[in-house]
Amino acid sequence: MSKNVIEMDHITKRFGSFTAVNDVTFHLRKGEIHALLGENGAGKTTLVNVLFGLYAHEGGTIKINGEEATLSNPNDANDYGIGMVHQHFMLVHNFTVLESIILGDEPSKGGIINMREARKKVVDISERYKLAIDPDAEISEITVGQQQRVEILKMLFRDNEILIFDEPTAVLTPQEIDDLMKIMRLLADEGKSIIFITHKLNEIQQVADRVTILRKGQHVATLNVAETTASEMSELMVGRAIDFQIEKRDVTRGEVVFACENITVKRERSDKNAVNQVSLEVHAGEIVAIAGVDGNGQSELVYALTGITPPDEGSIYLKGVDISKTSIRDRTKSGMAHIPEDRQRFGLILDYTLANNLVLQTYYEPRFQNRGFMRFNQIGEYADELIERFDIRSSGGATSMARAMSGGNQQKAIVARELDRDADIVIAVQPVRGLDVGAIEYIHKQLLEQRNQGKGVLLVSFELDEVMNLSDRILVMYEGEIVADLDPDQTDERELGLYMAGKKKEVVNV
Repeated sequence: MSKNVIEMDHITKRFGSFTAVNDVTFHLRKGEIHALLGENGAGKTTLVNVLFGLYAHEGGTIKINGEEATLSNPNDANDYGIGMVHQHFMLVHNFTVLESIILGDEPSKGGIINMREARKKVVDISERYKLAIDPDAEISEITVGQQQRVEILKMLFRDNEILIFDEPTAVLTPQEIDDLMKIMRLLADEGKSIIFITHKLNEIQQVADRVTILRKGQHVATLNVAETTASEMSELMVGRAIDFQIEKRDVTRGEVVFACENITVKRERSDKNAVNQVSLEVHAGEIVAIAGVDGNGQSELVYALTGITPPDEGSIYLKGVDISKTSIRDRTKSGMAHIPEDRQRFGLILDYTLANNLVLQTYYEPRFQNRGFMRFNQIGEYADELIERFDIRSSGGATSMARAMSGGNQQKAIVARELDRDADIVIAVQPVRGLDVGAIEYIHKQLLEQRNQGKGVLLVSFELDEVMNLSDRILVMYEGEIVADLDPDQTDERELGLYMAGKKKEVVNV
């Protein structure tokens, strides 16, 4: 049996009166992939943040390679050979890929950074692990999936032996996830030890050796993955059986509630458009999914439709009214809800409380303000209602700062705010990104309920099972264009993959 490289015994971490991690023991063996599984807010990220030196713990001990360790900050963790890919990326947006990777660990001689040596090492690692990335590209110009690869390269550049992956697949396409699983297995086979935080049970079954399950900050079980099932893991995680089947009842499709015609978005410093002459319609009582590999124009299309950035050409209609040049607030008031892919950049104000974030779209309404003065009691009561209904967990309830909440609970806050507004069209981009199976089950049912109530839903997702299970129609985007309009009952993931890879194309009339 391999020896333990990490021994975290009886770890306790509190935030004020809230106990995020309660007497948890976790051991990591050399050369293994050990998954950490739990609901949003179960304490997984808090536990590894203690190991990485980001949080000081109030109780318990940590041993690294058999010796008791004091970890006061991430530099201490790096000295022990611990690297971490964070759930929310730690990248400088106006740096190049190369500059971001070497930041803090620059190879130098006589005070001069040896960029040639750094570039060679980065390229060698990138080629070895098939993490193809342009070292000269600016972080702000690459896709979210590519930024994830930069984070992985940054860790490998430092020759870390103990690797922490916190929700590493949340922003990756199915193909990229498969590649990452192979990379992780290769790293483990080379003797590196990996802590893998994920909500996706199939990924645990695919790559992990053992799994430790946390619930409400406490250790529930540590199991050999080969000796358990997805159903057993999910029930241990949430404390009840999970229904993995999505039941869609028949709904009569109504009138067109949302449409766009010939939307074009130009790409900076390129002759090729990010979005090229895209037209689509969403009817009342249907979910239209946009599938595609990340970086094929989905983000730019959503930015144009929701008003974040104006399109260079084309028109947008909500209930037959042209909203192409209206503000985000006017689109919101007209009946548009938006669950963005980047929750921290476009979905929340991180230094606001949870309560204030839950009324960002409605704070100006009479129920929440009177003659310019905020009605804080009413805001708090409304926030408490949504927190209860959507099971949003945080240390201070409605008064919690959004920045201090787990990624999954930040996501649930956005979903709660947007779906509670009774919008006519819900534009949902990666709505279950970073959520556990219990929350995914709930959000999927909420989106289906929107459809069943006669609302229109435009779903943008990189999860093919989500696309296949939820949608009434599937549009596939490739290189900024709609290349297919498919019936999910008449297609499969293999055919979808051909369209997504640009190997198949049809004339589309949407």
